[in-house]
Amino acid sequence: MVLKPKGRPSSRISSRAGEFSNVVRFGEKRMPWQDVYHHLLTMSWPGFIGLMGLVYLAVNALFALAYLLGGEGAIANARPGSFADLFFFSVQTLASIGYGAMYPETTYAHVLVVIEAFLGLLFIAMVTGISFARFSLPTARILFSNYAVIAPYNGVPTLMFRTANKRRNRILEAQLWVTLVRDETTAEGEFFRRFYDLSLSRSHTPLFALSWTAMHPINADSPLYGETAESLLKTNAEIIVILTGMDETTSQTIHARHSFLSEEVFWNYQLCDILCRTPEGRRAIDYSNFDKIVPIESSASPKSGSNGTHSPAHPIAGIERG
Repeated sequence: MVLKPKGRPSSRISSRAGEFSNVVRFGEKRMPWQDVYHHLLTMSWPGFIGLMGLVYLAVNALFALAYLLGGEGAIANARPGSFADLFFFSVQTLASIGYGAMYPETTYAHVLVVIEAFLGLLFIAMVTGISFARFSLPTARILFSNYAVIAPYNGVPTLMFRTANKRRNRILEAQLWVTLVRDETTAEGEFFRRFYDLSLSRSHTPLFALSWTAMHPINADSPLYGETAESLLKTNAEIIVILTGMDETTSQTIHARHSFLSEEVFWNYQLCDILCRTPEGRRAIDYSNFDKIVPIESSASPKSGSNGTHSPAHPIAGIERG
C-alpha cells in the first residue's frame, strides 16, 4: 500500500503498469463504429465472449422475427406463431446444424435460409479469426520493482531500479528506455509537461532471462543533475520505463511499461540483494526481496533470504509504505 500526501492528486501520466488510462480526454469526437477491430482485440475476454454472445442471440432473434413475418407454413413442423420454434430453427440454420425436424417450405423461407446461412459462415469466420488474433497477441510477464532508488555507485549518484522476466524463457535483444517527465514553465509563463531521456549504463542486453538492474548515472549531463527529492515532488516528476524485446518462444516483439512517481524514488537507499545460490550451488533469485530497499547507512543490510528489511520511509515527504 502506498500512502500519498493529503490534498495532492496522483500526477501519473500512466498507471503503475504503464497503461495510459489516467489521462482524461475532452472534446474528442468518437464514432460508434470507429476502430471496432481494435476494441475487439483489446477488450477483456469476459467482455469479448459476452459481446459475441449478445450478437449471436440478437441475430437469431432478428431472423426468427423475419421467419415469423412469413406467416404460417413458412417453416414446416413449427408451431403457428411460435417465436421459440423459429428462434431455434434460426440457431440450427446459422450454425449449419440442420436436424431436419423443421425445414423451409415457402420461397420466402428459402430465401431467408440462404441469407442466414451465408451470414452464419461470415460470423463463424470472423469470430474464429478475432479469437485467434487475440490468442496470438504477444504478451510479456515483466516484473518491475515497486520503488526506484538513488544511491552512490562508484562514487556517482545513480538512479537504479530492477526488472525481471517472470516467464521461464528468454527475451532476445531486450532494450530499456527511461524517460523523465516533469512540469515546467517557460519564461513566457507557458506551462507544459516536458520529456527528458535518461541514458543508462546499459540500455540493451542480448539475452534477458533473469533480472536486470537499470542504472542511470546522475552526472552533469543528466536531467536529474542538481535535483532533490523536494524539487522532483514540486514538479510532479514521473519516470516512465519501457522495455521491448523478442520473445524467444513466439519470435514476436513484446512490450512492457512501468511508472515511478517522485515519491516512489528513494534517496540514499539501496536495492536489497536478490541473487543467491542454493545448497547445491545453483544460481537462484529470491523474489521475496525483489521490492525491498534498505537505507545506505545499513550497509550491513540483510542479504537475500534474511528478514531484517523494513518498510522504508520517505526522507523528505514523510511517506511510509508497506
